[in-house]
Amino acid sequence: MSDRPANADRVSVASPTRSRGLDERLDRGPDQVLEPPIFEKGSSGRCGIDGGPRRDSGKAGAALPPEGLLADGLALDGSPPEGLPADGLALAGSPLEGLSADDLPLDDSLLRDDLETFPELSEPEVLRHYLRLSKLNYSAASNFYPLGSCTMKYNPPANEAAAALPGFSSIHPYAPESTVQGALKLIAGLESCLCELSGLDAVSLQPAAGAQGELAGIKIIRAYHCDRGAARSKILIPESAHGTNPASATLSGYACVVVPCNERGIISASTVKDLLDDEVAALMVTNPSTLGLFEEEIESIADLVHEAGGLLYMDGANMNALMGVAKPGHMGADVLQFNLHKTFSTPHGGGGPGAGPVAVRGDLEKYLPLPRLRHGDDGFFWDYDLPDSIGRVRSFYGNFAILVRAYAYLLACGGDGLCEVTRMAVLAANYLRARLEDSYHLPYPARSMHEVVFSDKLQNSFGVKTLDVAKRLLDYGFHAPTIYFPLVVHGALMIEPTETESLETLDAFADAMIAIAEEARSDGESLLAAPHATPLARLDETRAARSPKLVWRPAG
Repeated sequence: MSDRPANADRVSVASPTRSRGLDERLDRGPDQVLEPPIFEKGSSGRCGIDGGPRRDSGKAGAALPPEGLLADGLALDGSPPEGLPADGLALAGSPLEGLSADDLPLDDSLLRDDLETFPELSEPEVLRHYLRLSKLNYSAASNFYPLGSCTMKYNPPANEAAAALPGFSSIHPYAPESTVQGALKLIAGLESCLCELSGLDAVSLQPAAGAQGELAGIKIIRAYHCDRGAARSKILIPESAHGTNPASATLSGYACVVVPCNERGIISASTVKDLLDDEVAALMVTNPSTLGLFEEEIESIADLVHEAGGLLYMDGANMNALMGVAKPGHMGADVLQFNLHKTFSTPHGGGGPGAGPVAVRGDLEKYLPLPRLRHGDDGFFWDYDLPDSIGRVRSFYGNFAILVRAYAYLLACGGDGLCEVTRMAVLAANYLRARLEDSYHLPYPARSMHEVVFSDKLQNSFGVKTLDVAKRLLDYGFHAPTIYFPLVVHGALMIEPTETESLETLDAFADAMIAIAEEARSDGESLLAAPHATPLARLDETRAARSPKLVWRPAG
């Protein structure tokens, strides 16, 4: 190294552990020893935790390693530089000069015995391990994610950039209202958009998830009936409903009455009429249903519920099939929750954050969670004077960054764009239906909306079940669709492609599903052992659920 500074007469050395590791590497022979890294001017010659050089920004006295030294600060023969002790700890010119490892001023209580069998790894090894794991993550950003009833649509990075703007990301919920008028205007704008899309009169953005919005909606229904003298005791729920529907009803103190579907997979007005009485507080209905079918008799059903003094709650989980084309309020819905992570492209978090705004007709607005956003002479402000409100359902005003993302999506699409989103989502589902209906059983013949549900009836004759199809899909590079739901379809395969996937992606998925159906006929045993190409083979899911191993424990 011809550019070595004249004052480079000191080098730092690595710990004895690294020295021993170097000895092992040197044992491989001179031809297998890696060349030392090239140090540039301004590099101190000290090694970072990753084994590479640390930068000292050209400090005076910054040194390069003497010729013949490795990055560890050791000579190629493994010995320390001249003038430094063999244990590598007595750093020349440091407070530890002249001390050996045994002389370090550490109390025994501060030292830990080695953990037997515990791996000793360098930082690069640990980093690479977690990077490898990260590459195993599956998301809508990297792959097709056909989970039915989940609307795993693409989350545009532009929405993330909007949410990260300092004017949104750096404000505090307790900031004076006069200083956050832009943020409040955004909230008002999103509320207005959701009112327009739902055909309802008022919206609260406070609920932090679709299920919480649903619970808030049922609490509003209960408050409405209590104001009229009795909360009533029952809520009607179709057998094809999401599991959160009976959960919300039960948490609100109601008994659940199941409404059976007819032979076409929808609920009929005559069936609902037979179940109505003066104890029914509401009917909860998802439209389109979890079978991907439009409830054709929804208006007649709404009229019957209203005549009996009840309210119609519509689960908005499947609004991706209606947005911009049809409005729940026009169908007779009184209360509706949105799932912003489904319809409006905000991320599906690992349990959060989320947003599940709840919309209501005009006479129910007074029951919405407080505070409510108002506009006066001095701009937007929060109104807490709401004696009939069901109260808060979340701290502050909701998950604001999620609301920013949803509003950015709405503005980017515009009215015409939202209509196109719905039409393309419905078209994609029906395209997959047409491609797969000869290979998989369709339990209901009615035209699908945004998702299509098959069953494993044809594959059962070869000893292959829905789970086997789902596991085999992993070998083809696809996440499985929702399986075994809705419960009204035995061995259900529930596929929702969303509007964001290309024709090539849909064809690749359909080709894989068709190939698996053929394998079921010709090589069922191979399917039963799938997946074959994943890092882990098929797990004993029952034992894993009942006896999970969640932490590392020493052997024995």
